Amino acid sequence: MLPNSSTPPILVSLVRHYDDLVDYVRRRFGCKMFAREIVHDVCVHLLEKPAIEARQPIALLKRISHNMAVNECRSESVRTRLIESMAELPDTASVPDHAAALDAQREVQLLAQAIEQLPPRCKQVFIMHKVHGLPQSEVAAQLGISVKMVERHTRLGLAACKKQLGRD
Repeated sequence: MLPNSSTPPILVSLVRHYDDLVDYVRRRFGCKMFAREIVHDVCVHLLEKPAIEARQPIALLKRISHNMAVNECRSESVRTRLIESMAELPDTASVPDHAAALDAQREVQLLAQAIEQLPPRCKQVFIMHKVHGLPQSEVAAQLGISVKMVERHTRLGLAACKKQLGRD
């Protein structure tokens, strides 16, 4: 960014003292990449805010940089603690529930039977749209039928599946 007459003085100071600000944050927090990210965030913050007037802009920039770095470290600490606490929770999804697995397997078999018993065009439309996830318009274009016909075949397929599962 090249300063011009309309650039707020605080941004002119940030550009002029960019390397000093990065070094300031790096010395306090230990990582040059982290320091650059913080100074970048300060720049974005200043661009989003109305012009800030300061008698000592470098002092204000250092204070803002320091505060943003502290806030980022706190946020990272909270994220780390959350991740660690999540790791301590038991993974309930991995605990086998044989009854649920058998029920799911039975439902899949019933659905497969229902789909297999559909008329050929209805089965084709249903599989393309519901199983493969193609949009109705694409199914219609590929099969040379109207979108309304795709909707009708899909409804019939869903009704057959619900009936097979006893949920009609």
